[in-house]
Amino acid sequence: MMTAILLAAGKSSRFAASHSTAVSQKLSAQKLLVELPNRHGKCVVEVSAANLLQAVGRVIAITGRDEKLIRVLDDCGCQVIVNDRADQGMGTSIALGVNASLDADGWIIALGDMPYVLPETIALLSATLREPHQIVIPIFRGRRGHPVGFGRFYGDTLSSLHGDTGARSVIDAAIAKNAADLIQINVDDAGIVKDIDVVNDLQ
Repeated sequence: MMTAILLAAGKSSRFAASHSTAVSQKLSAQKLLVELPNRHGKCVVEVSAANLLQAVGRVIAITGRDEKLIRVLDDCGCQVIVNDRADQGMGTSIALGVNASLDADGWIIALGDMPYVLPETIALLSATLREPHQIVIPIFRGRRGHPVGFGRFYGDTLSSLHGDTGARSVIDAAIAKNAADLIQINVDDAGIVKDIDVVNDLQ
């Protein structure tokens, strides 16, 4: 079974800093809980989770201790794991998610603040990830994006990540060892390079 790991433990500091006084009265400082325009009242992380669930089925969401965020992701159908060491870096969140799903055939590692990635793109990454040593990355107009797929061979390495050492280090090591293990897929999906960092990123 392919498993998606949704990283949702960040502090949203850049988003909060981008608020104007007027906007601050209407928007949550937690960007993942901000309602997306034209998405039927759904917030950023709800849409991110729904896209993964539609494409993969099994989603493990890694959060900090934010009760509202936890409740939203639980209601979406995600398995939620709280990372008490989230302030130490993204690597700790990836490790938690992989350790909780070592039975997986592979992992799609996604970011909670990227709700514009199409489910079809995620499904394509999952379907392309056929061998244990493979890593699959989507490309839009020459730019690498997210999410990224990893075969089960990388389970031990991913589950040992810590601090700010993220999945990029695993990709670089794999390329250095055997560049053929990296599969880059051109997709017509601008969502793979669009995240929500500041208020103006909301559509």
